[in-house]
Amino acid sequence: MAMDFYEVVRKRRSIRRYLPKKVEEEKLNRILEAARLAPSAANKQPWRFIVVKSKELKGKLRAAYDKDWFIEAPAIIVACADPREAWIRSDGEEYWKVDVAIALEHLVLAAANEGLGTCWIAAFKEEEVKKTLKIPNHVRVVAMTPLGYPAEEKGPVSKRKELSELIHYEEW
Repeated sequence: MAMDFYEVVRKRRSIRRYLPKKVEEEKLNRILEAARLAPSAANKQPWRFIVVKSKELKGKLRAAYDKDWFIEAPAIIVACADPREAWIRSDGEEYWKVDVAIALEHLVLAAANEGLGTCWIAAFKEEEVKKTLKIPNHVRVVAMTPLGYPAEEKGPVSKRKELSELIHYEEW
């Protein structure tokens, strides 16, 4: 059953232990659809997602990110960008990382809404991911996340700065 959006935001945690239970295709498709619907600069949608379920390929991804809990998740989602398809601001600033981050956050929140766990991974060896998954040279791997049913219960989100420390009105 779907949660209230703010409950999803409050309850979403980084999960590092997963049950061996497969993720249902209907849930996976809803999660991927949430990512597809994410906004992007000039609606360019430069993202591509690779869903890895094969035990063999997940094992090979260990060369890129060497954690048991990562490869033991039922699925791994690899978030990529084609910089050639992304919008570029007039001063040359490229937006492909931002666009993929927005889409992946949609995916992560949708997964939480479905009762699934994720853990945003940024500290990986990109060339190993590209080699393992046959990703073209011009495509960039932005992030990865395991996806599955949590095998751990996490408490409230860790300490966050107060809103007053983060928000300015009218000027800095």
